[in-house]
Amino acid sequence: MEAAAPAEGKRVNVDTAAKLRALLANDELLLCPLVGDPLSARLAQRSGVPLALLGGFAVSAHRYALPDAGLITFTDVLDQIRNTCDATPGFPIVADADTGYGNAMNVRRTVTEFARAGAAALLLEDQVWPKKCGHYGGAREVIPRAEARMKMRAAVDARAAKDIVLIGRTDARSGHGIEEALARCRDFEEEGADILFIEALASVEEMRLFASSFKIPTWASMMPKTPVVSRTDLRAMGFKVVTYNVVLPAAVYAMQAALQALIADDIASGPPLVAFDDLTNLVGLADHVAVEGRYRTSE
Repeated sequence: MEAAAPAEGKRVNVDTAAKLRALLANDELLLCPLVGDPLSARLAQRSGVPLALLGGFAVSAHRYALPDAGLITFTDVLDQIRNTCDATPGFPIVADADTGYGNAMNVRRTVTEFARAGAAALLLEDQVWPKKCGHYGGAREVIPRAEARMKMRAAVDARAAKDIVLIGRTDARSGHGIEEALARCRDFEEEGADILFIEALASVEEMRLFASSFKIPTWASMMPKTPVVSRTDLRAMGFKVVTYNVVLPAAVYAMQAALQALIADDIASGPPLVAFDDLTNLVGLADHVAVEGRYRTSE
């Protein structure tokens, strides 16, 4: 009998939502870098971090060189989730769903489709559309609290069909204050969210208050409007997950430096280069060649 072909590109059937829930059940603070495409997600997986956030900020930049300002669509993000999860089998990917792309009924579809695409978790926020990155200048506009609660209810209802971890995010802090943001998180918790996230907390005191106010896991984001706190201190405060947007800025810096060195005809003065064989290994050349050999003729 002829040997079966190698399973090139075949998704490993791993329940990443269950894997993420197991991670949330331990006592460790989970390190979650922000990534924007399959390649950066694969690098995150190989680095040993337990999960990664496929964030709208990075998806907008990687895919279209656009700002995080509500310019990418549901189908853009769904396609990026599918490709990213295919490239990182068994690795929990948190998908940024922005505002859910519409009302509560749209949220139901977003949750269903993101889960089908392989996302372990989904992050849903309460901004008005078009949304903007919570760390851009100025305050963010948010939808009414009751509407935000119903959108989380819709997400929880959709989760019943296919498990996915739900992260309730509020951007109310910048325009309405910390008490309103906490109240919205209480709503999300009561509706059944798994993790809570207040974007753009403005002080260490606010961070400590948020993390100590809830029994379910809380999420910290080390971005410009929020003080950068050590992971030891974040864990002591009670946070369960922390995300950093460092991969894309580091990559842009390195690409700029490499191009400047090339222009100066002095490649040696540029940033270090990954070995060519390591790069081909990263993108799976050996697996490709193994499959390719199956179809080679004797002619």
